Amino acid sequence: MNVLLEKFNTKHDTAPFSRIKNEDFLPAFKEAIESARKEIDAIVNNAEPPSFENTIAAMSYSGERLDRISNIFFNLHSAETNDEIQKIALEVSPLLSEFGNDIRLNKHLFERVKAVYDKKNSLTLTPEQQTLLEKKYKNFSRNGANLQEEKKTRLREIDKELARLSLEFGENVLAETNAYQLHITDEKDLAGLPEGAVEAARELAAGQEKEGWIFTLDYPSYMPFITYADNRELRRQLAIAFGAKGFQGNEYDNQDIVLDIVRLRHERANLLGYKSHADFVLEERMAENPAKVLSFLNDLLEKAKPAAEKEFAGLTAFAKESGGPDRLEKWDGAYYSEKLKQKLFNLDDEKLKPYFKLENVLQGAFTIAGRLFGLAFTEVSDIDKYHKDVITYEVSNEDGLVAVFYADFFPRKGKRNGAWMTSFKPQYVENGINHRPHVSIVCNFTKPTETKPSLLTFNEVTTLFHEFGHALHGMLADTVYPSLSGTSVYWDFVELPSQVMENWCYEPDALALFARHYQTGEMIPMEYIEKIKESAAFQEGMATLRQLGFGLLDMGWHSQDPSAITDVKAFELQQFALTQLYPDVKENAISTSFSHIFQGGYSSGYYSYKWAEVLDADAFEYFKEKGIFDRETAIKFKDNILSKGGTEHPMVLYRRFRGQEPRPEALLKRAGLV
Repeated sequence: MNVLLEKFNTKHDTAPFSRIKNEDFLPAFKEAIESARKEIDAIVNNAEPPSFENTIAAMSYSGERLDRISNIFFNLHSAETNDEIQKIALEVSPLLSEFGNDIRLNKHLFERVKAVYDKKNSLTLTPEQQTLLEKKYKNFSRNGANLQEEKKTRLREIDKELARLSLEFGENVLAETNAYQLHITDEKDLAGLPEGAVEAARELAAGQEKEGWIFTLDYPSYMPFITYADNRELRRQLAIAFGAKGFQGNEYDNQDIVLDIVRLRHERANLLGYKSHADFVLEERMAENPAKVLSFLNDLLEKAKPAAEKEFAGLTAFAKESGGPDRLEKWDGAYYSEKLKQKLFNLDDEKLKPYFKLENVLQGAFTIAGRLFGLAFTEVSDIDKYHKDVITYEVSNEDGLVAVFYADFFPRKGKRNGAWMTSFKPQYVENGINHRPHVSIVCNFTKPTETKPSLLTFNEVTTLFHEFGHALHGMLADTVYPSLSGTSVYWDFVELPSQVMENWCYEPDALALFARHYQTGEMIPMEYIEKIKESAAFQEGMATLRQLGFGLLDMGWHSQDPSAITDVKAFELQQFALTQLYPDVKENAISTSFSHIFQGGYSSGYYSYKWAEVLDADAFEYFKEKGIFDRETAIKFKDNILSKGGTEHPMVLYRRFRGQEPRPEALLKRAGLV
């Protein structure tokens, strides 16, 4: 019997990872798709007149087993992949895309949905049921249910091809990341590097039975080198390799894939009656349309650019004074910024890291969640996991189990770069049972070495809090229908819970809970905390300009007809014209490894990081007015935002929490841009 198709019979119904074999996936997917298809057929063939319960609710609960298998498989595909899993993904993605289209283009199913939708004003529905009905109807209309047959066929072809291309894009980026190593054998080339980075590089080399030190394009290896290494030529080599992923004219080249993806997305939007892919996407976002997004980005650009140019001029002057180059290149930015930051604030990551032992920071996040939301986290060893590095927790409150939480912190082969939150099982209520969620955060922090525990940079501390904020959104979910639960919200709202949590990292009362020296146990000195706060807005103009550049590039690809674009690099240069500070590097391109928009669901949505910063700065201002651990404010945040998922329009939820719409002043003030 295939373990993926059985009842799991595990603690809290968690995934039985140790019993799952790669060869189980393909047959399980095929059988689960068939079974989900039968559930849909039963809804279509129901002799009763269409109602909310027998059509909309029934659809919402259908395909539960398929969703579980998909969650398990695609999470492994990101965090613990191998050639076999990648091969299965290429086979499975078109099957899932095809099945999704079979549902969305099912004429008789749509007729039932439309029959319920057309009488919505006469039904007595809760706000959540109204949202679900609206979403189910739009899911059909926005995906071709009203199209003629030949257009439906073309839509299917496009979706299948897009699923394949997006997978191939991600696999090429991973292959390029894994293919490069900077192998150092001369100790003097390590000058400037923190001892933790040197030790990790030596262990990496030893693991490959090589002499010396190895640095890779994984963030925990790449960032310390680019930030601290005195050897400018080696920084240049590493930076060029990092920026050349998918842009080397080899078997992993992503240029044609990028052009194919944007053309197919545009064609798909046109087929469905939209002017561009961005018009299609933004209809279901707080921002509503491309004009509003571009106006938002350009408005911020106008405010941030003078500050960014002034900061860049200051950085260039400082580099010259320090004996550096007359003209800064991209591989100089992090290096001289770190030196300038040390000079201005006498604060560097190496001074701070001893106070940010990973286990303590995680415990700090747990304590803060306890004080705000009444949660307790208990590490358990009887929940199966997919890798020995993963830690598992039961999360509870006074009423019992709230969630199962998985934490996976260290880089390894087969795990993609970056940090993300995901879930293995959503929260929902069925037959009176509140099924609690299984939530995971995945990061790539520096591994412990023989002599040191995992010590985080301050940037990694905020990353952990960011992903933990997403996790709270998933864990505290309390909705009826799985498709509206947790982080199933508008993309430009999903970053509010994660970004708002980062604010606690800058507050003395919060830092006092976890920032303790890993050897002596002494609390982080007050002067360091003051400097962390002071330095929070350091080069914020440059950082904002960089984010706006990515947002404008994303909108450039997706808010117009891309059919005339033939050269990825030339197009990028055009899009970056207003936001570029450093000289261009001819060997590099951003788009060919811009996984957020070509693999991760952020197409026409990259602006939402900045959009959510406006929300988060405004929301945290409210916490500060009341006290950062004020239980009443926290409960308002939980009840109106964290627990509500996508059950109502985000602006309605936000106003209910805050009593007003968000205002950008709080962000501009925090970033020192006013």
